[in-house]
Amino acid sequence: MNKVILTGNLTRDPELSTTNSGVSVCRFSIAVQRNFQNSEGEREADFFNVTVWRNRAENCHRFLKKGSKCLVIGRLQNSTYEANDGSKRYVTDIVAEDVEFLGSRPSEGGDIPPRETSAPKKTTSELEPIDDDDSLPF
Repeated sequence: MNKVILTGNLTRDPELSTTNSGVSVCRFSIAVQRNFQNSEGEREADFFNVTVWRNRAENCHRFLKKGSKCLVIGRLQNSTYEANDGSKRYVTDIVAEDVEFLGSRPSEGGDIPPRETSAPKKTTSELEPIDDDDSLPF
């Protein structure tokens, strides 16, 4: 079984492109903090490249940005290529099957405005008792 589950923050804005056949693909990388501290007492992070396809790619490009927190569920995929100097390079990517957006969703102006309430809340001393015990079904 090849299954990866990661939670982290985007290290750069997602890049959306389209294949020759018109399929959307989005690429970004996430930083995932380790569960332990190093000898200096700092928590290190690992960086992973993520590839997302089709509608999920378009949604990631639309709603994620550098610093966004997300959960990625997918699989590892290895590939090789030959560099300009003739050496063979190996790359491991996460191919996302699902991406969950974590944290708040920013509005166009930046921060999310507070919710408006239609009526002021009453304190417990202002509440009136209800004498309606006869109409309860139990």
